Amino acid sequence: MEELEISKKAIKGDDDAFLEVMQLHKESLLRAALAFLKDEHAAIEALQEVTYRAYKKIHTVKEPAYLKTWLTRIMINYCQDQVKRINRIISDSQVYDISVYQDQSLIELKEALGMLSNADQQLIYLKYFQNTKIKEIAAMEKIPEGTVKSRLHKVLKTLRLYFKEKGESDHV
Repeated sequence: MEELEISKKAIKGDDDAFLEVMQLHKESLLRAALAFLKDEHAAIEALQEVTYRAYKKIHTVKEPAYLKTWLTRIMINYCQDQVKRINRIISDSQVYDISVYQDQSLIELKEALGMLSNADQQLIYLKYFQNTKIKEIAAMEKIPEGTVKSRLHKVLKTLRLYFKEKGESDHV
């Protein structure tokens, strides 16, 4: 059975189809969780929570073709909430643990992405880390494709400017 048919059945309440959908997208969802949470145990826990949330709300999905995107969005929202919670705990206790062994460019990329709004971070993640099509992002966000493109352009311009300024300040 093709993915679209399975998605339609899952949305209509077929539990076996729901499990099949989750199995189809499990690896992609785990990769998304790992990208945000940087911890395998936390990523597995996130997958469990997203499975539960998706099961409760799958009947609200209007377009079966975008079920994977819908699941990814749930995962991103959950992970962003977890990262905020973790950061609150860290800043409350004033504990800063930055691994000495992390690649400098990865740290700089995290810094740059961290200065973006949650919406812009999500847009970059969907487009460049999950390879989500602009059309799918537009459908998920319920905005025109042109708006997605202009937001992407603006965010990339912001990132370029950030790295340009950072590069100049590193050489002063």
